Amino acid sequence: MALSWFGIVRLGLVQTSLGAIVVLTTATMNRVMVVELALPATLPGALVALHYAIQITRPRVGYASDMVGRRTPWIVGGMVLLGLGAITAAFATAWMAKNTAAGIALAALAFAMIGAGVGAAGTTLLALLAKQVEPHRRAAAATIVWTMMIVGFVITATAAGEFLDPFSMARLISVTAVVVAAALTVTLLAVVGIESRSITSEAESATQPISEKTPFIQALQQVWAEPKARRFAFFVFVSMLAYSAQDLILEPFAGLVFGMTPGESTKLSGVQHGGVLLGMILVAVAGSAIGGPRLGSMRAWTIGGCLASALALLAIAMGGFYASDWPLRACVFALGVANGAFAVAAIGSMMGLASDGRAKREGVRMGVWGAAQAIAFGLGGFLGTVAIDVARMLFETTALAYAIVFTCEAALFLCAAQLAARVGRDDPVIQDTRLAIAGGR
Repeated sequence: MALSWFGIVRLGLVQTSLGAIVVLTTATMNRVMVVELALPATLPGALVALHYAIQITRPRVGYASDMVGRRTPWIVGGMVLLGLGAITAAFATAWMAKNTAAGIALAALAFAMIGAGVGAAGTTLLALLAKQVEPHRRAAAATIVWTMMIVGFVITATAAGEFLDPFSMARLISVTAVVVAAALTVTLLAVVGIESRSITSEAESATQPISEKTPFIQALQQVWAEPKARRFAFFVFVSMLAYSAQDLILEPFAGLVFGMTPGESTKLSGVQHGGVLLGMILVAVAGSAIGGPRLGSMRAWTIGGCLASALALLAIAMGGFYASDWPLRACVFALGVANGAFAVAAIGSMMGLASDGRAKREGVRMGVWGAAQAIAFGLGGFLGTVAIDVARMLFETTALAYAIVFTCEAALFLCAAQLAARVGRDDPVIQDTRLAIAGGR
């Protein structure tokens, strides 16, 4: 039985919980390592890259959930692993202050757990949505669920920012533990009984001969042989590389150049994700209410979002030279709006294409695209931190170093916009994917 709007919102709470945990590890702990512990930005960059590299297992997880016909155990198990990884990462960050090498070793284990948890929970959640949401609701479901993940970012970044000041490592561990406990509780309440109405049909599908006799490698090859799935995976990789390049350097930039405290820079992350939330909602509402092919297409919104992201990054780069007077929060909010407009178009397309191809491969397709996104995010975040460390060694002022890196990232967004224009023109399925909050097409 297809999921109702209430069921879709319930699954969105899982994404909210996932986002609540992830934002502490990729934003707050990243900043603590760079600013409070004075460690190279490459360190958190490498740790986050590791957590993304682990997610190359997403296709295998999606395949396994396709086989058993149940997604809920993978969602819950992934969230538990993610929560344990986040708490371990908080302890590791605190340990770095006393024993850097031991802390880094523990952090590597923690971020591997985080990556495995995100991959398991995220892939199977999207596969469940693609399978049980009616076709005309899929784009709307993607918008709702992803928007709720951003809500998790915003709420956690804002609330954690209040409780982290005055900062101490003990506070970091306590806040992380509370967030994890709340996130796991919400997840369990959200998924209980969500598949109960379709267990029989899903189990029957899982035991059909084609599923039993198709090994993972063959299933993966079948999906990769589909032109739409392969082209979309390439687009996801390139565009998300641009999207993620600024992710790990913005909070340290706010601390080093603008003198913000950990609590203040964590709140700044909340401002950015608030902008992402607004951008996603604007695109979805425009696609539903305006209905024009130009404003409703993935191609138009992706190009516009990439171009606007480039302009916002240039404004942030310039702000470093006028730190005392520059409206950094406004620029970061604008960057968030542009990022959200770009991202939701790609997500809507992903949901629309998940069931477009060989049957019983939704999990594998989501896994392939999720792996492409994860690899791009890992590379983007890591290369961004490496670039800032190199720039700070080469240039006299920190503001100039960050300005050069932000400008390079703006150029990357321009390249992504060009690719989006070409992909949208070449593939009418991607170009014409429409976004809607309710009702669909």
